[in-house]
Amino acid sequence: MEKSQAKASAGARTGKTASQGAASTSAPAASSFMSYKIALLFAIACGLAVSNVYYAQPLLDSLAEQFDITRSSVGSIITVTQICYALGLFMLVPLGDLLNQRRLIIVMMLISAGALAVVGTANTVTVLFAGLAVVGLLAVVTQVLVSYASTLAAPAERGRIVGLVTSGVVIGILLARTFAGILTDIAGWRSVYLVSAALMLIMGVTLYRVLPQYHGKKEPLSYPQLLRSVVQLFVQERVLRIRAGLALLIFTAFSTLWTSLVLPLSSPPASLSHTAIGAFGLAGVAGAFAASKAGQLADRGLGQRTTGLALAVLLISWLPISYTEYSLPVLVVGILLLDAGVQAVHVTNQSLIFAVRPEARSRLTGGYMIFYSIGSATGAIASTHIYAYFGWRGVCLFGAAVSAIALLFWALTLRQIRPAD
Repeated sequence: MEKSQAKASAGARTGKTASQGAASTSAPAASSFMSYKIALLFAIACGLAVSNVYYAQPLLDSLAEQFDITRSSVGSIITVTQICYALGLFMLVPLGDLLNQRRLIIVMMLISAGALAVVGTANTVTVLFAGLAVVGLLAVVTQVLVSYASTLAAPAERGRIVGLVTSGVVIGILLARTFAGILTDIAGWRSVYLVSAALMLIMGVTLYRVLPQYHGKKEPLSYPQLLRSVVQLFVQERVLRIRAGLALLIFTAFSTLWTSLVLPLSSPPASLSHTAIGAFGLAGVAGAFAASKAGQLADRGLGQRTTGLALAVLLISWLPISYTEYSLPVLVVGILLLDAGVQAVHVTNQSLIFAVRPEARSRLTGGYMIFYSIGSATGAIASTHIYAYFGWRGVCLFGAAVSAIALLFWALTLRQIRPAD
């Protein structure tokens, strides 16, 4: 059961911790590092980093016009970023179990700032896609931050901390659209990436100054062995397989909405500005609250119930979303339901898999998030093609079908996962 899994994780932490610059040989508890201020900084850093993957979504029409990309193919911008994000999850995130996570986080943040500057100054499609590929590859610093936060947190409050940090991810994903829309209307789409480059540089310096050290036990593995062990974890851990499958499905639904939403909203009769379109991301911020609450429920052993309820909410959300072309207030209701459902499942997934193998949290995170990225890429490319041929109703039917499959998958695997919890 999930309660037994949470209890098992309480005694699984190993390794010593030392505060940055501490002279004493007696290491304090890791939980002393995870104050509210530190957790909040983790959340802000996660929000800034993950936003880089999503800035392009409300800008697809502008990018299509600037670089002469057809509307049916413009979703490939998101797909390329997500594919590279998936590569980063497999190739970079597991390094957190091998290298100093603090140093890894800082280096990735600083290189990301350079890649964003390249995107903001791109003059050809080739340079644009190359820059976005590197941005996607290094945006996985978000997952290194989540894994590091779970390591620093005390076992009894790990779900709450993961929920708080993940809420920063949620807000970053959603406010990326608002931020990008406003800046584009004021100074053009290039300003979005140039401002983000400056923010990432500032955050990298800030993290260098305040991130705590953690000198826990690292796996004695070579890099090839580390990558192979990610695959082995899927073979060995049923919980990881099932929760990764759910991640693929819920983020296919999530990306289906947020990638294609700009298309009906920017077309007649709505014909909204980038600022107005981006403002719809504000409605989804409620998902951040659902994410935090879901983590607390997982700490109490209620992860399965939370998952089932959240998946039902996700399925229902497509009904009001289907009225986008007729009523924008009804669309807002649908967005609230969809984001709350997706993020509640996402946080619950992470809380459960982190408890499986404490010594391999970075690899568990990377492996799990690969399926998140595959789902996001699938939703991006599928939704824009479906919209081009079948309109908004076709997009909603696809999103509802994926959500229904996710709910069915959870129900069918419920008995299988319980013995492992």
